[in-house]
Amino acid sequence: MSEIQLQIDGKEVKAKEGMTLLEAAQNAGIFIPTLCHHEKLEPFGGCRFCIVEVEVNGWTKLVVSCVYPVEENIIVRTRSEKVDRIRKTIIELLMAHAPDSPQLQDLAQEYGAVRDRFEKDASFCIHCGLCVRYCAEVAKKNAIGFVGRGINKEISFIPEIAAKECNNCKECFPLCPTSYLQAAFVLVEALAFPSPSSKPEPEE
Repeated sequence: MSEIQLQIDGKEVKAKEGMTLLEAAQNAGIFIPTLCHHEKLEPFGGCRFCIVEVEVNGWTKLVVSCVYPVEENIIVRTRSEKVDRIRKTIIELLMAHAPDSPQLQDLAQEYGAVRDRFEKDASFCIHCGLCVRYCAEVAKKNAIGFVGRGINKEISFIPEIAAKECNNCKECFPLCPTSYLQAAFVLVEALAFPSPSSKPEPEE
């Protein structure tokens, strides 16, 4: 596998062909923030928060670093006025859904995001897909998935599978940046997985 040389934030970086910009930056000790990325999962590119500025032959473009492959001699800027402005807007949009998320609050402080810029739609889920993808790709249980499309998309446990698999697993819970997943499971558990004490007594 051939080696590729590029520049990230003024630093000469060597990367292997097939790596993403995010991987190359991480290997070089350069931080790029992410919300939907996990090292054990296939790149998703859903949140767009790892966006960076790439210069190729004098032309500049914005790309999502977790899915964009490294290229020879490109110049990458992980923090620029344009990049920071886009990240700020992404945070503000996400905070309309999950205003109390500690992770989003920290990012809001970093990028100067305004908590109440957009009208609240407190679904408490930011659609990062970490739980769905981890359950399918790593745990291989497929107990949780997306339902609906677009702005109506939601995370939902599949009761028949979750009742058998989730209580002894819950590996995806710590991945949730808003704690919505835990609350959703408690609700589904209460509605769909009644406790033994709630089952009717057998007739004599």
